[in-house]
Amino acid sequence: MSTAGKIMSFRQDGNEICVKYEQQKLVVKAIRDDIVNIFVPYRTKEHYSKAIDGDKAVATELTAEQKGEDLVIATDKIRMQFGENLEMVITRPDGTPLVRTHRQGRSVCGEVSEQMKQILESEGHDTSNLGAHDYPVQMMFDLDEGDDFYGLGDKTGFLNKKNYEYENWNSDIPQAHNEDYHALYKSIPVLFCKKKNDVYGMFFDNTFHSYLNLGKENPEYYFYGADDGNLDLYFLGGEKLTDLIEEYTYLTGRTPLPQRWTLGYQQSRWGYQCAEDIRDVAEHFRDLDIPCDAIHFDIDYMDGYRVFTWNDAKYGKPGDLIAEIKKQGFKTVTIIDPGTKVDPDYFMCKEGEENGYFATDTQGTTYVNEVWPGDANYPDFGRRKVRDWWGKHHKFLVDIGVDGVWNDMNEPASFRGELPQDVVFHDEERTTNHAEMHNVYGHYMSRATFEGLQKLSDKRPFVITRAAYAGTQKYATVWTGDNQSLWSHLQMMVPQLCNLGMSGFAFAGTDIGGFGADTTPELLTRWIEAAVFSPLFRNHSCQGTRRQEPWQFDDQVVGIYRKYVKMRYRFLPYLYDLFYQGEQTGLPVMRPLVLHYPKDPETYNLNGEFLVGENLLVAPVLEQGATKKMVYLPEGEWYDYWTGEKITGGKYFLRDAPIDLCPMYLKEGTMIPMYEKMAYVGEKPYRTLYLLTTPGEASYDHFQDNGEDYAYRKGVYNLYHFHKNAQGVLETEMWHKNYPEYEQICLKIVGK
Repeated sequence: MSTAGKIMSFRQDGNEICVKYEQQKLVVKAIRDDIVNIFVPYRTKEHYSKAIDGDKAVATELTAEQKGEDLVIATDKIRMQFGENLEMVITRPDGTPLVRTHRQGRSVCGEVSEQMKQILESEGHDTSNLGAHDYPVQMMFDLDEGDDFYGLGDKTGFLNKKNYEYENWNSDIPQAHNEDYHALYKSIPVLFCKKKNDVYGMFFDNTFHSYLNLGKENPEYYFYGADDGNLDLYFLGGEKLTDLIEEYTYLTGRTPLPQRWTLGYQQSRWGYQCAEDIRDVAEHFRDLDIPCDAIHFDIDYMDGYRVFTWNDAKYGKPGDLIAEIKKQGFKTVTIIDPGTKVDPDYFMCKEGEENGYFATDTQGTTYVNEVWPGDANYPDFGRRKVRDWWGKHHKFLVDIGVDGVWNDMNEPASFRGELPQDVVFHDEERTTNHAEMHNVYGHYMSRATFEGLQKLSDKRPFVITRAAYAGTQKYATVWTGDNQSLWSHLQMMVPQLCNLGMSGFAFAGTDIGGFGADTTPELLTRWIEAAVFSPLFRNHSCQGTRRQEPWQFDDQVVGIYRKYVKMRYRFLPYLYDLFYQGEQTGLPVMRPLVLHYPKDPETYNLNGEFLVGENLLVAPVLEQGATKKMVYLPEGEWYDYWTGEKITGGKYFLRDAPIDLCPMYLKEGTMIPMYEKMAYVGEKPYRTLYLLTTPGEASYDHFQDNGEDYAYRKGVYNLYHFHKNAQGVLETEMWHKNYPEYEQICLKIVGK
């Protein structure tokens, strides 16, 4: 518990109020009337945010009034009452309670004795989390009946995070992830609470190792703790879950509109070890009529795993293979790891050493650990000059025709144990250590890659990263890391991607089929069905496992795989529209039902369904051997995508789901843009737009541009407004017109 003592005085300067306690200082700043920063400078007087660029504050009326020994601070939308020892009660302006600090200390339910701990340890059990201990930075909050929690990125387990505990410490974990894993590859400390009749959000902007226990320790409270740093809490006061996402992404940034081809199917494997392997993959996709836009090159394409090099012996002259498959319509995405080989004759090693671009130990000696190339150095990405240096070296890749860059191993991963906490890094020109910069190492590497590619091409950069922090969505798409070919991991895909989307990462995916272990025909089939609307649509697997390109299985698998990948390409304009809208609102492509149906208790823990946008519901089969799906449709009228059957929502029902069918439903009034089937994006011009719609009245806004560069930000785009009346007559308005229009627009009624 805090020992700040009593409030002694306060001072206001515009939209910022500094509160002096007996033993501590508190700064409350209104960013907007619905976003307030609560800052306690335990470590530094400055924020040093890595997630938020610049000052997001706008002119906001902020009032302060003493109430006995407490201080009441308020905007038009948030009322905060601060008391002794940083006690805090936050309400709506009318007094409706939102959250309050827990006034008692931590108390573990069922706490064991020291003697029992020793017995457990002697049998090999981990007892580190048994018993309560306070963290240097800590806030405890009362847990109210009806509180449910969402967000936190791609943490394992289920959609609703209540009654679980998590850690923010980016970790490379090759073992099969399950709901008991507290940390994975990303640290995104944003939490959304849905109360019985209200909502609020909290973003804890602290990059040190941190912890969230959401009622697991004790059902009376939940808490946030960190090993170091400041309490830098942004309270989000929107009235709906969608408001909270808008507020959070206002602070940390929004996923930019990607190139259209990046929404197509992508094939990868750690195990394509030569040019012939790549050619074989490309030829199979075209011969089998399965659309594909990109092939990924894993670490073997490099010369001895040296970044920004090419393995001529196995892949031929740099650029030749890339040009060859480009003629077939394939883009190339190459992996880049941060670990830079220690080799005095290697240009990256020499430049990094000469200019002091690598992390060091406390004595100033370049720090060395081991990754794929053997002994390796770690670029100090927190410094702009290091990011610029790294970004410039992507010229080699761009010049040979590479279209996207895949950042991996950037937690940072290491083979000889984790980097020590005191390894010296920098936050721009400020000297700090690994303890502070660990969770943003991948964030800054992604930024270096994104900004480097922006300078080298007029096209929107395509960057994929495994490790991330809050705000990385501005620079990169993400995937959930090294999952496994397990049914439990297919099941986890839905809540992981929904929570990532709510946490700002609209462009995200999983390794289709599973990265580790051996997939089965049924698992791969159900995975491609479930992932058909996953924003990042990539099949990736590990060397030493069963290959999982669809043709490695029987004709049935190939046929179903083809069916769903072709479906994906028909829905591309809808996905692209959702990204365009998300750049303005922060809302994701793939959404949990609770986001739009917060008053429906059936949605609070619904792990096996999701929405694409607001009006397309997908209920994939996620269990081995199942040929039926228990589907829940929320309120309203819905239409079965496959049959056109009209179903009244607000109920569960059993849907036949044979191996080739993924249940999908359109809400009444829906209109969804679709393209013709193509082998890859850009195979031929998009001259015809199809509008899939339900019977009766419907309307929709559609965005159209070249799908590649930033010309749309200069007004080079079309914005259509479509309206279909109850008689089926379509009217089209051009709300913005500065791009070649479609030659034909066709209506298609669902199920017909």
